[in-house]
Amino acid sequence: MSSDFAIELRNVSKAYPVYKQREDRLMQLMFGWAKTYYTPFWALQDIELEIQRGESFGLIGRNGSGKSTLLQIIAGTLAPTSGTVDIKGRVGALLELGAGFNPEFSGRENVFLNAAILGMSRRETEERFDSIAAFADIGEFMDNPVKQYSSGMFMRLAFAVQAHVASDVLIIDEALAVGDVFFRQKCFRRLSQLQADGTTILLVSHSMGEVEQHCERAAVLDHGRVALVSDTSRAIKHYYLLEQKERLRTAGALPVAAPTDDADAPPAFAAPPPEACLPLDHIEQFNAFGAKCVMLALTNIDNEPRRVFRAGETAVVTHDYVLGEDAHGLIAGTVIHAETGAIAHGKNSWQAGAPVLPFARAGARVRVRQEIRLDLAAGEYTFEVGLASLPHAADAEHMTVAEFDQMRVRLVQTPIAGAFQVIWAEQRGAEALPHYGLANLAGEVTLSLIDAPERQDAVSVKQGST
Repeated sequence: MSSDFAIELRNVSKAYPVYKQREDRLMQLMFGWAKTYYTPFWALQDIELEIQRGESFGLIGRNGSGKSTLLQIIAGTLAPTSGTVDIKGRVGALLELGAGFNPEFSGRENVFLNAAILGMSRRETEERFDSIAAFADIGEFMDNPVKQYSSGMFMRLAFAVQAHVASDVLIIDEALAVGDVFFRQKCFRRLSQLQADGTTILLVSHSMGEVEQHCERAAVLDHGRVALVSDTSRAIKHYYLLEQKERLRTAGALPVAAPTDDADAPPAFAAPPPEACLPLDHIEQFNAFGAKCVMLALTNIDNEPRRVFRAGETAVVTHDYVLGEDAHGLIAGTVIHAETGAIAHGKNSWQAGAPVLPFARAGARVRVRQEIRLDLAAGEYTFEVGLASLPHAADAEHMTVAEFDQMRVRLVQTPIAGAFQVIWAEQRGAEALPHYGLANLAGEVTLSLIDAPERQDAVSVKQGST
């Protein structure tokens, strides 16, 4: 195994026997040497994966794609049917938080019990106990029986124990949805600290925001196979396209709004100058139903090519699409990413309150023009654009967020479509810093003097006089 990799999987497959009737289990046990009485179900097939030391790696996929099976194989609690698994160093797994806790024992006793199950010696646990207790932050309840804990307290203590096990590889399966937002932030700070110390993090989550924010790369599992291994942004876009294709396949044909005449469509915007257009030949696009992005440009509000903006200036993103099939309820949008990969801003036309384009025929060219005021911190940013369809276009104005997310069909996603830079704002002829942090949030600040002591009194107090 290469010294650069913490996890290396070669042709890993896992099959489970599926019996048509209960009697077949006994027949397989007795006469399996002569005949097979079951049908194999391949939960994983030919998994090839390499995860580098110290990397934070995401594993995403629909329910039933094989994620949990793969994690159990990596953790060593399940043996593969075929293939090899090479792990460098000690493995810790946050799979079933609280597994092994005794409800009759106190929190303190369960810390030592669970730590022992996870492979820590009593001396190691004693050395880390204060840190574990501080992390869990359950106060005097540490010496109460665990059966008296709320579910949140129970999970906090379980996470605190497992997060302090000395591991070279840490596997996390949906374990970060514990506690309130403050505790989750503490969990992620702990993971960042572990990664800085050289721990390899393997994160499985259905929250794409968590995966995109905390992982450099990700693998997409689909029906037991690796569909894609890429940087996190590309992997998530691929996951969404797989998810929507499966949803459309299982749901069948969706009722759609009746086509309207193309003449009813709003007029196209003026084309940006050729020098404002960004090259698309080297950009990977995730396409569905034959749609494709064919033009992308970045300008200022005066339609002039720009790659550098002052904070507070308005950028205009223009993108054209050609449709491969008839499409109903077209919407489009832009997402801006900071240097860390975190989403600084994202908005589509439906969120902006713009009218939904009711219908466009196959072969039609659709132009999108989006103005974005860059109230952002100085720095470099990348952006992506996309086009989607709402089959129930007539009901778009009355959709809830959940309904919108369920009905939206992504047609084109172009991750890392382009980049731009934001520099300090200019006020009164000089560079100015209008705010701290990533974004400039609108609001007002008011100062009031509600108590004004006499100046002499203030001076005497300051001098220590009575």
